[in-house]
Amino acid sequence: MSARVPRSDESAKSSPSGDRWIARSATVRAMLLVVLLWSLGVVPTSVVAAPAVAEPTQPPAGATANDTGPRIVAVFPDPVAAGDSGEYVVVDTAGTPNLTLADGESTVRVPPDGRVAVSSSPNATRALVETRVVGPGLDLSNAGERLQLRRDGIVVDRVAYDRSREGERLNATTERWTPRGLRPRSVVSTGASPATVFVLPDAPEVAIETLRGAETRILLAGYTFASPRAADALLAAERRGVRVRVLLEGGPIGGMTTAQRTQLDRLAAGGVDVRVIDGPHARFTYHHAKYAVVDDRALVLTENWKPAGTGGRDSRGWGVRVDSPRTAAALADVFAHDADWTDAVPWPTARRNATFVEAGPAAGTYDGEFDAKRVETGRIEVLTAPGNAGTAVRQTIRDADDRIWVLSPRLDVEGPYFASLVDAARRGVRVRILLSNAWYDAESNGAVVERAARLRDRGLPIEARIARPAGRFGKVHAKGALVDSETVLVGSLNWNEGAERRNREVVLALSGPEPAAYYGQAFDADWRRAGGAGGTERGLTDRRVQVTMGLGALAALALAGFVLRRVIAFE
Repeated sequence: MSARVPRSDESAKSSPSGDRWIARSATVRAMLLVVLLWSLGVVPTSVVAAPAVAEPTQPPAGATANDTGPRIVAVFPDPVAAGDSGEYVVVDTAGTPNLTLADGESTVRVPPDGRVAVSSSPNATRALVETRVVGPGLDLSNAGERLQLRRDGIVVDRVAYDRSREGERLNATTERWTPRGLRPRSVVSTGASPATVFVLPDAPEVAIETLRGAETRILLAGYTFASPRAADALLAAERRGVRVRVLLEGGPIGGMTTAQRTQLDRLAAGGVDVRVIDGPHARFTYHHAKYAVVDDRALVLTENWKPAGTGGRDSRGWGVRVDSPRTAAALADVFAHDADWTDAVPWPTARRNATFVEAGPAAGTYDGEFDAKRVETGRIEVLTAPGNAGTAVRQTIRDADDRIWVLSPRLDVEGPYFASLVDAARRGVRVRILLSNAWYDAESNGAVVERAARLRDRGLPIEARIARPAGRFGKVHAKGALVDSETVLVGSLNWNEGAERRNREVVLALSGPEPAAYYGQAFDADWRRAGGAGGTERGLTDRRVQVTMGLGALAALALAGFVLRRVIAFE
C-alpha cells in the first residue's frame, strides 16, 4: 500500500506513489557522503539540508459569495462517476422568487424553496446530498466555470473556479475545495471537567490504563499503531464485550511497518473493527489525529500508538485524559464521521494490496521526572482540522497578553504560525519556542533559532532553542503550547498550513491555572536544559557526533548499492 499523495493538482492525482521517504540507492549514497563530510567538519552546515515533509498549500479557488440574501453555497462539478453524473450547484434562495442560474451558455430556473441542489441528473445527486434536489441543472465544466445567480435578470451572486477537483466540492464561502463526505466542524466547547495531565516518556501508563478500564466502548484513532501493549488492552476489552473500533492512516509517510501489520492482524483476528483511511479519493491527505474515546472519557495525545510514543520508549510528548461525557461525545462524533465513510477501508481489504517496510521498535529507557497529575480545568474546547483548529490556535496566540511557550517538532520560519508568534512578540508578549533535536529537523529548526535571535537582537522578546534531551527522552515530538499561564493546547496538529487544511487533526484547548502549571513546569525543565545560545550550539555539535557514530554502517550499506528506506518525521 503506497502512501497517498496530496491532491493539489492533476500530476499529484495521477502519481503512482505518494511515498516521499523512499529514496533510490544512488540518491541515498550521495546524501550520506555529504552528511558524513559535514559531520567531520569538511562541508559547511548550510550545505546540508534535512529532508522536509512536503506540505502543499491550497490554492485559492477564485470563488466569491454573499453572506446574506440569495447566494450560491457550493459547487460540485466533478463527481467520481461516468459522465460526471451527480454534479450539482447548491443555492440558498432565502425564499426569493424569480431566480435563475447561468454559466454563460445555459440558464435554468431556481425555485424559491430555501436551500436546493440544482442538478441535471437529480437521481444521481440525491445519493450525494441531503439537500432537496431540483432540476434541470447546468452541465458544469471541469476546466472552469463562471456561475451567476440572478434575480429578475440582475446578478445577486457569482462564483468562479478555474479547474475542478475530482470528488471535491467548492465551498463558495471559504473559497476552498473540500472532499465530498468531509464536514468541516466548528469549535466545540464542552465546559469544565476533571482531567489527568501527563507527559511522555515519563508517564506511559496513563494511555494503557485508560484502555484497560473500558466497560462499554473504545474508539481509538491514530496515525500509526504498533504497540503490543495497546493491542493487548484492545483485545482484552473486545473479549469482555466492549465495542472496540480502530481508525488509522492507510499510507503513512515512509510506509506501513511490519510491526504495525502484526498488531493490526492480531486485532482483526480478535474481532476488532480496524479501518484505515485510504484510496485515491480519501478526504484527508493524512489521518493524523491521535485520540481515544473510552466510555465517557476522552484521551488526546501528541504521540502515536507505538513503543516510541505511547510506550514511553523515545519521544517527548504531551497527553491529557478528560473525564467529560460531553468531550467524549464530541470526539465520538468526529470518529463516526471519519470511520463511517467510503474511504475508511476495512483492514482485511486494505491489507491485500499493502506493502510493508521493516523498522525496529524503539527501546529507550528513561527515568520519569513528571508524574501524571489530576487537575481541574476551567473550560475545554475541541479543535479539529480541516476546519477550525488552525484559526483557533492563531486566535489564541493573538489573544495572548503575557507569554507563549511553544513545544513543537518543527516550525516553518516563513509560515503563518511563526508570523503570529512574531506579531505577539511585537506586542510585548514573551515568546519561547522549543524545537525538536532530531537530526532531520536540524536545517529547518536552525533557521527558526537564527531568525528568532535576529529579532531578539532588535529588542523583541522572542527566543527559540533546540531541545537537549540530556537522557530524559529521545526527541521532541509533542505539539503543545502554553499561553498566559491559563490556556494549554495539546494535540496532533503540526503548526503548518498543510496540516491544518488537509489532515485530520484533533487538539484540546484546556483552560485553567492547574493544567497550565503542570505543562508549564515540564516545558520549563526542557527549556532550561536546552540552554541559551551556547547550549544551542552545543546541541548542534552533539547531533553531529550522533550522526557520525551511525554513519559508518549506513554509508557502507549505501555504497554497497542497497536501497535505504528511512521511516521518519511526519508522525
